[in-house]
Amino acid sequence: MSKPAHRIVFANEKGGTGKSTTAVHVAVALAYRGAKVAAIDLDPRQRTLYRYLENRAETAARRGIELPTARFEVFEGGSEQELEAMTSSIAEGADFVVFDTPGRDDPLARHAATEADTLVTPLNDSFVDFDLIGQVDAETFKVRRLSFYAELIWEARIKRSRSQLEQNRREMDWVVVRNRTGHVEARNMARIEQALKELSKRVGFRVASGLSERVIYRELFPSGLTLLDKGHLGELGTSHLVARQELRSLVAALNLPTPASREPELALA
Repeated sequence: MSKPAHRIVFANEKGGTGKSTTAVHVAVALAYRGAKVAAIDLDPRQRTLYRYLENRAETAARRGIELPTARFEVFEGGSEQELEAMTSSIAEGADFVVFDTPGRDDPLARHAATEADTLVTPLNDSFVDFDLIGQVDAETFKVRRLSFYAELIWEARIKRSRSQLEQNRREMDWVVVRNRTGHVEARNMARIEQALKELSKRVGFRVASGLSERVIYRELFPSGLTLLDKGHLGELGTSHLVARQELRSLVAALNLPTPASREPELALA
């Protein structure tokens, strides 16, 4: 019996954190490594992940080129059982299944988050976004309490640990990704870093550096191309090469399992 696909869930109840962009690039990075990847967009209104991968398929067909990608669907709504049925279908034979969730409180997004093998929570480096996972003191910037969302994930991880042996389930790895750090004032960045460090010890998530704010991400969306598609992007500037290095570092930091037999890496070398 084959192992179930490793679930990577990109979740944040706040919008505008680069969640979909990060999800697409991680999915394509895994496909470039030779992994079989499936993807489900849980936001039928925005459907950013779905549209990105749809644009990618159209570009590949129009140019007559092969682009490593993921099988993809959008979940139009329904019950948790219906979502699980779609997941089982699209993830059959896959190594990874990537979920992109809406940037708002949503019951199916919560379900996906609590079922994740790797939960990725992108945050902009601001205390507005930090409030999603914890509240800080206005004077000292020390963490006062966990947020509802952090408590939800904490309880899900405890439940997963208890059932790990009896149900042969993986432990959940929660990674908070700091996106768009380049535009943050140094003192504020240091305060956020300290707050994240303090909270990570209490809740058990890991912290990773993410993607900077760059125009290139918005420019690539219509074509569905990514920074990994060397040879199809034209001439790249220094900032684009730096962005590719950021992505390389992020994928390494996620510490995802390596499928048993895969082709050599093509894009992250």
